[in-house]
Amino acid sequence: MEASPVFWLVFNAAVLGLLLLDLGVFAKKEANGDPAPVPVRTALIKSAAYVGLALAFFAWLRLSYGSTSDERSAKSLEFLTGYLIEWSLSVDNIFVFVLLFAKFGVPPAYQHRVLFWGILGALLMRGVMILVGTALLREFDWLMVVFGLFLIWSGWKMLRSVEQETDPTTNPVLLWLRRHLPVTDGFRGNAFTVREAGRLMVTPLLLVLVLVELTDLLFALDSIPAIFAVSTDPFIVYTANVFAILGLRAMYFALAGIIHRFKYLKHGLSLVLMIVGAKMLANWYAGGKAVPVEYALMVTGGIIAGSIALSLWKTRGEEAGVTPAK
Repeated sequence: MEASPVFWLVFNAAVLGLLLLDLGVFAKKEANGDPAPVPVRTALIKSAAYVGLALAFFAWLRLSYGSTSDERSAKSLEFLTGYLIEWSLSVDNIFVFVLLFAKFGVPPAYQHRVLFWGILGALLMRGVMILVGTALLREFDWLMVVFGLFLIWSGWKMLRSVEQETDPTTNPVLLWLRRHLPVTDGFRGNAFTVREAGRLMVTPLLLVLVLVELTDLLFALDSIPAIFAVSTDPFIVYTANVFAILGLRAMYFALAGIIHRFKYLKHGLSLVLMIVGAKMLANWYAGGKAVPVEYALMVTGGIIAGSIALSLWKTRGEEAGVTPAK
């Protein structure tokens, strides 16, 4: 069963509507007219709401998407597994966002706008990548081997670089932009470009937005192949990505202050990438689903939940400045 053009139109219109509603209606203003920082409580409520939307979509798939009960069950589990993988990898983005905003000194009130346009760009990029990836896999099934090996290598690389912290100010793209574009000496409110002395100039906020987009592009190179190990149905792959990305902005404001406590999450994500890569190789060798999707869901969920629980337990008491017991 394939989704109808009407569904694609309605689904994407609803996604855009949610983003615009969040930016234009739910975003509060300070007395001077600037956007107000997003309170943690509000961010937590929004994060829970986006997770609830994903689970409601899962329930709809369970009841509607497919011609038989077995197909509906399989598709819904593929969505849930893919969503869990994409959601987990999107949490890893938050580490980079925190680093970017700290390095560039982006005021909390302006971070909301950067993440809005960053997520909108991410949705467009991933949509294109999913369409291209799906078409390539249908024509050249040996690409499953390439994707599988890439995921194993990527997971191993992530595991080895857990303790390393890159400096975004040395990014080659950023250095090129600074050399070739007129950049203001500081932020100009939440504007990306301004005209000063008759000259159009970009602000540091636009440079941060470019780095946010590049960050998501790099993460998408891992996450898109990873979900192809679960499903090659573009409907499932796309919707799982959308629901994971939609809640990323709210999740950032909810977790930014405690993201340092997720110290073992990258370890868990690296293991997930390597396992998913191995699953992709097994699928290609077996000529189908070598590992049932429900097993993949249990393993992925167990690793992610375990790494988060271990992180929170090992870093307990850090907010109060107490060194946790070993």
